[in-house]
Amino acid sequence: MSEQVRIGIVGLGKMGSAHAKSITDGLVPGGVLACVCDTDEQKLKWAKENLGENILKFSNVDEFLNCRQMDGIIIATPHYEHSPVAIKAFEKGLHVLVEKPAGVYTKQVREMNEAAKKAGTVFSIMFCLRTDPVYAKVREIVKSGELGEIKRTNWIITTWYRPQSYYDSCGWRASWSGEGGGVLINQDPHQLDLWQWICGMPVRTRAFMGFGKYHDIEVEDDVTAYVEYENGATGVFISSTGETPGSNRLEIAGDRGKLVLENNKIIFWKLKVSERQFNRECKDAFAQPEAERIEIEAPGEYTQQPGIIRDWVGAILNGTELLAPGEEGIKELQISNAMHLSAWTDNWAGIPVDEEQFYKILMRKVENSSYIK
Repeated sequence: MSEQVRIGIVGLGKMGSAHAKSITDGLVPGGVLACVCDTDEQKLKWAKENLGENILKFSNVDEFLNCRQMDGIIIATPHYEHSPVAIKAFEKGLHVLVEKPAGVYTKQVREMNEAAKKAGTVFSIMFCLRTDPVYAKVREIVKSGELGEIKRTNWIITTWYRPQSYYDSCGWRASWSGEGGGVLINQDPHQLDLWQWICGMPVRTRAFMGFGKYHDIEVEDDVTAYVEYENGATGVFISSTGETPGSNRLEIAGDRGKLVLENNKIIFWKLKVSERQFNRECKDAFAQPEAERIEIEAPGEYTQQPGIIRDWVGAILNGTELLAPGEEGIKELQISNAMHLSAWTDNWAGIPVDEEQFYKILMRKVENSSYIK
C-alpha cells in the first residue's frame, strides 16, 4: 500500500478551492494534490497561481477522470453533477469524497451508491459537522440509552440569513434547474444529516414552505416541517435564510430527560426516575419527576472539512472506519425530498420518499426554471 493518496479535485468554486488549499497547505497528512478540473478558465488560472505548476489542470471532466496520476477524487461541482461524476469515477476504480448534498434527488443518489458498492473503493461525503465534538457527544448520550426512548425532537436552524446579493452572485443559485432547491438542499444538509445520525430516521413528514418568501428566487427560503418516527415520537424542523438574528437550537426530549444543544453548550436535564415509571406510580396530581441539570463537556477538536478529508485518506491508506460513509448521504436527502414533496402536494409524504413522484414534479419545475445552463 502506498503511503500517499494522490487526490484530484473537480470543481474549484468556494469549497473545491478551499479543499485544494487544505491539501497543499499540509492539513491532510498522507494526501497530495495531483490534479484539478474546472470548466472556468479563470479558476484554472487561480489554480496555476496558487497551487503550483506541478498540479495537472483539466477543463474537461472526462479527460480529468482518465488521468492516471490520481487515486481518488473530491467532487465539489454544482449539486446535479455530484452523482454522475461520482458514478464515472467509481467505474474508473477511483476513491470518492463527494461534497454535500449527495445529489438533488434520491433516485440519482441510489444509482451512485450502487456504483460505489460495485467498485469497492472508499466512498465518503463531506458531512463535516460530524467532526464537531458537541454533536458527537449528543449522539453518544442518545445512543447509550441514557436519555431513554425519544419522545420529541426539535431543531430550529435559522442562522442561514442571506441577502438578495448572495442569490444574485451566481445565476444557478436558488433555481430548480441550477441548484435543485433552496435552504434545504444548500444550507441544511448538515443539520438534516445530524438530525437522523443522532435521532434516527423519521417515517413521514408534513411540511410547509415559502418559495421566494423573503427573496426574489424560485425555491424555498423558509421551511417548517413536522415529522413522525416509528416509535410514535414527533419532531419539528424549522429553517430559513430570511430571518435574522437567527437561532440554532436542537432539543431532544426522552423518557429519562431532555437534551438541549445551543450556543455550543450541551445541557442534560436528567430525570431521577423515568417519566413513564413516574406516571404510573405517582399519586400527587400536580407532581413531576425531579430533574438534575447537568452541563455536559464535549472535549475534542472540531476539525471541519480537513478532518473529513483526513478521515477519507486514512480509510484509503489504513482501512479505518469512515466517520461519514458516502452511502449515508441518501438519508438526509430522503428527508429533504419528502419535505419538498409534502409542500408541493400539500399532503403527507412518506420516508423513504416516493422517488418517481418526486422526480416527475422536480423535472416539471426544472423545465420552467428561470436558470438556463
